[in-house]
Amino acid sequence: MYLRRCYRRKDGKRHAYWALVESYRTARGPRQRVVAYLGELDERGRLAVRQCAQGRNPAWQPELFQDAAAEYVEVDLKGVRVERSRQFGGCWLGLTLLRELGLPELLEGLLPSGREEVPWAVMALVLVLGRLSDASSELHLAEHGYEASALAELLGVPTARVNDDRLYRALDQLLPHKQALEKHLKQRLGELFQLDYDLLLYDVTSTYFEGQAASNPQAQRGYSRDHRPDCKQVNIALVVSRGGLPLGYEVFAGNRSDVTTVEEIVETMERQYGKANRIWVMDRGMVSADNVEFLKQGGRRYILGTAKGMLRKFEQQLLASDWRQVHEGLEVKLCPAPDGAEVFILCRSAQRRLKEQAMHERFEQRIEQKLEAMVESCRKRKQNPLVVAQRVGKLMGRNTRAAGLFQVEVDSDAQGRAHLHWTKRSEWRDWARLSEGCYLLRSNVTDWTGEELWCAYIQLTEAEAAFRLHKSDLVMRPIWHQKQHRVQAHILVCFLAYVLWKTMGRLCHQAGLGDEPRKVFAELQQISLVDVVLPTRTGIAIRSAASAAPLSTRRFSCSGSVWNCPLTSKSRTCSEDFPTSPLQGKNLPAQLRKLG
Repeated sequence: MYLRRCYRRKDGKRHAYWALVESYRTARGPRQRVVAYLGELDERGRLAVRQCAQGRNPAWQPELFQDAAAEYVEVDLKGVRVERSRQFGGCWLGLTLLRELGLPELLEGLLPSGREEVPWAVMALVLVLGRLSDASSELHLAEHGYEASALAELLGVPTARVNDDRLYRALDQLLPHKQALEKHLKQRLGELFQLDYDLLLYDVTSTYFEGQAASNPQAQRGYSRDHRPDCKQVNIALVVSRGGLPLGYEVFAGNRSDVTTVEEIVETMERQYGKANRIWVMDRGMVSADNVEFLKQGGRRYILGTAKGMLRKFEQQLLASDWRQVHEGLEVKLCPAPDGAEVFILCRSAQRRLKEQAMHERFEQRIEQKLEAMVESCRKRKQNPLVVAQRVGKLMGRNTRAAGLFQVEVDSDAQGRAHLHWTKRSEWRDWARLSEGCYLLRSNVTDWTGEELWCAYIQLTEAEAAFRLHKSDLVMRPIWHQKQHRVQAHILVCFLAYVLWKTMGRLCHQAGLGDEPRKVFAELQQISLVDVVLPTRTGIAIRSAASAAPLSTRRFSCSGSVWNCPLTSKSRTCSEDFPTSPLQGKNLPAQLRKLG
């Protein structure tokens, strides 16, 4: 480090200011960066800065200065003020998790530096950290989010160099390396948490667009899980392992049905990671005769949900009493297939029974009220029988849950007046009472118990939770991009942020803080980085960076132009780019426990 004299003209006069500058080496040669602007300094002030820097940084260049005694200045306490509050805790935790997963080094290898002012690897980190700490669009990140966070200090990229064009081009640079990122994360997560990826959970969701997305062939209208049939959408197929740790994903056209994606996603995962000894778990929306045959032909093992209609084949087993209890309110029963190659698992849930009973009663009451109104309407005035029949069909179509309970007939008399008659079918009600709360699974894993098969299948809730997290905390929807490659890159950034979230959850579990990291993340996000301005009696203002946090969290103490971090017992200057993280390596769960 050394002091550099800077000149500036003001009101026709030339003024000299001083800046503390640090020299450092990069892959493209030596570079200098300003650590702090010190304003006008006399000899005493320069000597004080020299001694402070010598004591705090071993890279200080003492040959540029003469030995002198320490000098101090008095601070006007009444004039101390705080400026430029930036969000620090969430960004710092995200960067720590990125380093834990080895992503900065991987991105440096995948995105080598060229002639760009800011390396693409660093811009990719900006995108992921921005999505994790303050999920919003790339435009919002460039115009507001980056400046309001401490990413400039953490990554060493000035705010002026982060703009929407550079962020969009970073998306383009990142997308071609999707497969390499997935492979690296699968291996790294397996090493960190001793995962064997024996269970693969597969599910599909959709996310909609704002705009026409005319240039994106994947943007189509289809079945919307977001209840936005008016908007175009894409389907996202996600594969996760036990605990919701992601393995990979694919993006499909918005009008593609779930059953048509199974063969492609299975083959894609097998090309990347091999077939190995894995069990595929899918819900009933993925199941078709062709898909089951495809899984069997490849020698793959599976646990699948089945259509509700197949329960009728197991009516006698439903009436029997040899159920095995998994936990309170949940019972299972194994029913081997005649050929012995498969096994069916009957499941009966008390909570699900209550829910389905309430639904049947609600729809039954609704249909009954409407039918009574139609009967009264036909009695009062002449109506066309065809019109009445259409109204009945429309009513049953809107209330399919209880439509089978009613037997409805529409006829006409000699004058052409419509007459409506309806009755309730007792056999339908008996079957509904027997099957309420029951569902059926099928599997070719014949060496597991019914409890083990059910526990494996219920892990699909992890995939559903992953979709909810993408759409809520990570704000994946709606998609504002219109081009296909930008949409896919946007989803990739959300996927990487989700990996950080699940990694944080696993580390919280190891630290004894529970399985949900949301509370820990919210607490750390309260830590802010601020500039503390210390006016002196001589008129010189000393500016330093320090953190501001609630009393319940750890603080960073400020001293002069240097702040001290109690987690690392290290001193840092206000513009240092944080080459190491306080939470790193195998001690991260223990450090999280201390923070908790």
